[in-house]
Parts: sequence; C-alpha cells; structure tokens
Amino acid sequence: MRRLVPAANPLVLLAMGTLAIVASFAVRDLRTAAVALGAYVLAGALLLPSPRFALARFAAIAVAAVSLVWSTWWLGGRDLEVALTAGLRIVVLALPGAVLAAFVDPSRLADQLGQRLRLPARPVVAFAAAMQRFGALRETWGQLDRTRRARGHGPTRNPLSRGRHAASLAFALLVSALRDAARMSVAMDARGFAGAQTRTWAEPAPWTRADTGLLALGVVLAAVPWLVR
Repeated sequence: MRRLVPAANPLVLLAMGTLAIVASFAVRDLRTAAVALGAYVLAGALLLPSPRFALARFAAIAVAAVSLVWSTWWLGGRDLEVALTAGLRIVVLALPGAVLAAFVDPSRLADQLGQRLRLPARPVVAFAAAMQRFGALRETWGQLDRTRRARGHGPTRNPLSRGRHAASLAFALLVSALRDAARMSVAMDARGFAGAQTRTWAEPAPWTRADTGLLALGVVLAAVPWLVR
C-alpha cells in the first residue's frame, strides 16, 4: 500500500489535496477537527512510504497553526477551544496538499493534462518545463553556495555577514534562473513549440484502478468532517 502514492496519477494527488480544502470548511468545532485530522493521519500512516517525510511537512505547517492559535486566543476572547479549532483547521486544509504535492512529477502531470484533460499542448509543456526548473532551484542554490565558499567568500558567524551572503546568493540565483529560462525558451522554439498546431506525446497517460481507489479515498476523507458535523 505504501507504493500507491508515489505511483499514483498526479491528477489524483492534486484532487486529494483540493478535497482537503473542502473538508476544512466543515471544521467548526474541536471534535470535528480532531476526527478529520485523525482520519488524514491514519490514511497517511497507511499509504505514505515514509512517516518522517510527513512529519517534516507537518513541522512547517505547525508554525502557521501555532501562530494562528496564539493570535486567535489572544485577540478572540481567549477561548482556547476556538483557538485550537482554528489551528487544526489550517492543518487539515494544508497538510494533505503539502505532503502529496511532493509526489507530483511535472512530466507525468503534463502528460495527464495534455492527454486526459485535453488542455492545449504548448502551455502544458511550458508549465512542465517551468516546474522542472523550479525543482532545480534548490540544487542551484547549493552549487552557488559551495562555489562562493570555495573562492573564500563564505559568511562568518556575524548575522550581517550571513545576511549579505544570502542576499548575494539570491541575486545570483535570480540571474541563473533568467539565463536558464532564456536558454530553454530558445530550445523550445527551435523544436517547433512556437508554431506547432498539433503535438504528439512520448509517454502514455494511463488511469488505473488504484487511481480510482485513491480518488474515492480522498472523497471519503473529505466527507468525514461533514458527516461528523
């Protein structure tokens, strides 16, 4: 079962993340929030290949949830139940999408958008190329950081030095991204993306029974807080 999510249809993963937003609208009290979050946690424990990955995503969302709980409690009459409900609603809304988005492959998503949803080929391929470049930004940042340190321009322990170092890396990353975007645009136009009216696809876009099962599970999970409410 733990292989279902990594091999799932990207459209199903996006649909499950969107259905979590629908589920969050039903979270109006602490009991509903706890049941909804428990259902998603149980599904994640059964389907995700590594619980540590989900915990890492939860840690990022927990910062927003805790800040919302604090501000709601402090400014909303200091009602702890209302504050906790607001924080858990954010977790129910954001956690499934944040976890599942990491398993969406841009190339497979483009195949599904172009072949199954029949969207125009040119914007779909451009979207896939942009997503692939966006995924490479972290690697580019690491390369730029290592290059500056190798040349003796690394930061010291001074916070100002670290700030200047981060700012210089951000500027270099922007220049690199613009250069790569221009190079990719020229390459795509050279391959006929500018004037082509019809286009073939190298890979198929299948829809399996496992995809149908995952989509049905997403609908059930989204319906849980509405039924409890």
